[in-house]
Amino acid sequence: MIHHTMIVSFDRSLPAEELDQYLTDIERAMLDSDTVLSVAVRRHIPVPGEEAIPALVATAIVQVAVADTDALAKAFAAPALHEIIDHWQSRHPYKVAWANHEPLT
Repeated sequence: MIHHTMIVSFDRSLPAEELDQYLTDIERAMLDSDTVLSVAVRRHIPVPGEEAIPALVATAIVQVAVADTDALAKAFAAPALHEIIDHWQSRHPYKVAWANHEPLT
């Protein structure tokens, strides 16, 4: 099993409802791809002073579990996922850092 963990950082703060919708949209698109074993989406929990750190600070975390690298490639080839990414990037630009790894527990 492979976990694909994405750190999503929006350029500007989003209203809570819009961030919730983004997370719902990404989760639904990944599940609808029929290639993922699970999807977990969460908001970043900010701590005082982190804005002073010169690093990519998350707005949200998305973690997808897949059987193997082929399944991961198929999930990210899904047209619906690209439509959602394009939709959100055009409205609220964001950056993503990710890591593919074995389960951490």
